[in-house]
Amino acid sequence: MKNVDIVIVGGGPAGLAAAVSAKRHGADSILILERDASLGGILNQCIHSGFGLHRFKEELTGPEYAQRYISLVEELEIPYLLGTTVIDITHDRKVTAVNSEDGVIEIQAGAVIMAAGCRERPAGAINIYGDRCTGIYTAGTAQKFVNIDGYMLGKKIIILGSGDIGLIMARRMTLEGAEVKAVIEIMPFSSGLNRNIVQCLNDFGIPLYLSHTVTSIKGDKRLESVTVAEVDQSLKPIKGSEREVECDTLLLSVGLLPENEMSKRADVVLSGVTGGAVVNERFETSTPGIFACGNVLHVHDLVDYVSEESERAAKYAVDFVRGRTYAESDIQITPGSGVRYTVPFKINPHNIEDNLVIRFRVSTRYSDKRIRVLINGEPVMSRLEPALVPAEMQTAVISREKLNAIPDIRDIVVEVGD
Repeated sequence: MKNVDIVIVGGGPAGLAAAVSAKRHGADSILILERDASLGGILNQCIHSGFGLHRFKEELTGPEYAQRYISLVEELEIPYLLGTTVIDITHDRKVTAVNSEDGVIEIQAGAVIMAAGCRERPAGAINIYGDRCTGIYTAGTAQKFVNIDGYMLGKKIIILGSGDIGLIMARRMTLEGAEVKAVIEIMPFSSGLNRNIVQCLNDFGIPLYLSHTVTSIKGDKRLESVTVAEVDQSLKPIKGSEREVECDTLLLSVGLLPENEMSKRADVVLSGVTGGAVVNERFETSTPGIFACGNVLHVHDLVDYVSEESERAAKYAVDFVRGRTYAESDIQITPGSGVRYTVPFKINPHNIEDNLVIRFRVSTRYSDKRIRVLINGEPVMSRLEPALVPAEMQTAVISREKLNAIPDIRDIVVEVGD
């Protein structure tokens, strides 16, 4: 059994930022466990630009952004194991992992930072009727085949779901010579960022059909066509609206889920809304000494926020290892009207060292609405937003001074209103 102060599960953007922060906050021993053959995570296959505008004040590709943190990990001599899969984490922070070189590895961690990212919903999650033929991929898998492995997947493409990876792959496949016939979205609004709709669809003349879905697939060995139908307000296909579209490839961009199988083994309580852990203002889960950050906690739209969140989580993980105690986080942050969830889920204002940063997503589209934070029913923050969409994560910041000015905080509500 090896003893390590901080074990970080995942060597993607969250894990790398957490490792650098833990080292800078004085952790004596850190170990990153990454199941892939290299550090960087999903960023390695995101060769498009648009990363780092908030964090580094310049526009980087995914690999360039990842390399900034990989270089820091190397410079700070933070150990990591590649090709290593974590197979168990106990509630008392015993981590079991396996790789081909060392076999089974057992580690007693002072604290564990969960930074394993998220996974895509597969075809089986959306129950499309039809043949079991080849030519159906998740958008992230397609991205890896094209950008990392150099394989072209097809010539006539339909993309189901308008998540950011799907939108980016619409552009990528077009640039590689494929005909992207359409992006099909079941909701009346896109689930991707507006800038990706403009840059990846509009600029290339790729149609986006809202309130539509794929109802069936057809093909012998290879996909030959899909049936597309309009849906009603209950998201049910409208009879008579079906039409068959010829294609040889269907890409699925139908949502992401935090990768929390190991969190479950450690008795971490998960949110039924986000699929990630329920955490306090220190990003500590319900299991003491286990922290969560990045897409394993909740799916982010910008990697810059992943890095910021992970650095904060690591600071508190180091505090835990050192034995620093905090007051119990017993004040709930409640999602009010128009808000799906908040992170953190609960806080104690006495634990806030600078500002309380609340991340959240709205439940549907809004125009000219106010984001408000209410404490004990009274607004402490309010700002007017011309447009709010579920695809864009929102942030509310409450200063420590403002929190301290309220003597008895009983409840905090984040809402959208007039």
